[in-house]
Amino acid sequence: MSHDVQPYRPPEATPVGHSGTRVEIRERQAWAISGWGGVLLTTVCAGAVVALAGTSVPGVAVAPGVLAIVILTSLVIVQPGQTKVVRFFGSYVGTVRRTGLWWVVPFADRRSLSVRVRNFETNHLKVNDADGNPVEIACIVVWQVADTSRAVYAVDDYVDFVEVQAESALRHVATTHPYDEPAGEGTSLRGSTDVVAAELAGEVAERVTIAGVEIVEVRISHLAYASEIAQAMLRRQQANAVVAARTRIVEGAVGMVDLALSRLDEQGIVELDEERKAAMVSNLLVVLCGDQPASPIVNTGTLYT
Repeated sequence: MSHDVQPYRPPEATPVGHSGTRVEIRERQAWAISGWGGVLLTTVCAGAVVALAGTSVPGVAVAPGVLAIVILTSLVIVQPGQTKVVRFFGSYVGTVRRTGLWWVVPFADRRSLSVRVRNFETNHLKVNDADGNPVEIACIVVWQVADTSRAVYAVDDYVDFVEVQAESALRHVATTHPYDEPAGEGTSLRGSTDVVAAELAGEVAERVTIAGVEIVEVRISHLAYASEIAQAMLRRQQANAVVAARTRIVEGAVGMVDLALSRLDEQGIVELDEERKAAMVSNLLVVLCGDQPASPIVNTGTLYT
């Protein structure tokens, strides 16, 4: 008797990450009218309280007094660069962005939220670059709140959220590029700062968009090899610089020797056979490529004696 064994099928994967996060709240404009109308109405209510207090039924003055208190507690002042996020009994009503004195929904909770441009510098992080070398890196992030409702209700603390996500993005970008590219063919953290900054800004912006934050600019502020390999990498950079300088000197010396031989041959100053040309080339290269000034020696003989 045989039994068909069904292959195991794992459950369908659900989206994870920022693409799978559901945030349905969106910023909208809150109901608000000029607060000066509320001030005028409060003044009228105060006058009514005074007038009714002297009558035979002073208890009637309580009504305009309560109305005046309700109106006063509904007035808000919005300063430049600030907003008021209005919530009414747990429901998001809207955001007041216009500056000045405004009369909003009574009994509503108002939270001040700054929309000014901010910046901060991340901690000096120690990460491994694309070549596996430990490096220390930090960046400056310039950002601004774009959606006040998401900043307040989508995350617990939007300031801390931006800082943590910026460090996470910095670690990820730093591991995808080498610290230096001697050949100059690809991108590197040290040699391609604009490219790395643009990639880092896009990475941070993608991570913090859920919190209603807009990234203005991201720039690397600190970049160095870790202390344990700094001396070795410094010697390697010095060796590369010496090799590059020597290569340039040799190229220039060969060009000068070729020019000297060509001029001597064109002007017919002296006839040189191949052996004398070789000796002249050797002497000129020693003089042009040497670290120390050459000491001239007067030769009283000939090349063959």
